[in-house]
Amino acid sequence: MKKLRVGQIVNTHGIKGGLKVIPLTDDIKRFEELKWVYMEGSEEKFHIQKVQYQTNNVIIIFKDLNDINLVEKYKKKYLFIDETQKRILPEDTYYIVDIVGLDVYTVDNVYLGKVKDILQAGSNEVYVIANEEGKEYLIPSVKEFIPVIDIEAGKIIVDPIEGMIE
Repeated sequence: MKKLRVGQIVNTHGIKGGLKVIPLTDDIKRFEELKWVYMEGSEEKFHIQKVQYQTNNVIIIFKDLNDINLVEKYKKKYLFIDETQKRILPEDTYYIVDIVGLDVYTVDNVYLGKVKDILQAGSNEVYVIANEEGKEYLIPSVKEFIPVIDIEAGKIIVDPIEGMIE
């Protein structure tokens, strides 16, 4: 089962088991909808008791973990949800986990490689495409350059401008 990263614990908060989390989701309020999450390195469900907000961070208290000594070990761990907790996304919007690993072809059917990573660059994301030889291409995630994303077929079609894939 695919799991989606939704946050990273960066520190403890207070003495009653609070954990400061950097959200890795577009909507910081997303944590209010979650009943539980997985912690990196564990298949156990961690049930959320309380969610608070602090500037750009989320403070989460988990059930049965109400002491700083119980949560200290979770610093730097990622939080995950599974596919049962995914939101339905608007058309032409995708989860990063669904894009990474897709095969990438040009409109002329030339194979470029696989999506290796997605960089957050200002208002647009940039797809990092790598081939077997280690060559990498950076393609901005805009309809002009990426006219087709077909998750079911496992491929992306790109329409690069001159100089983009040399």
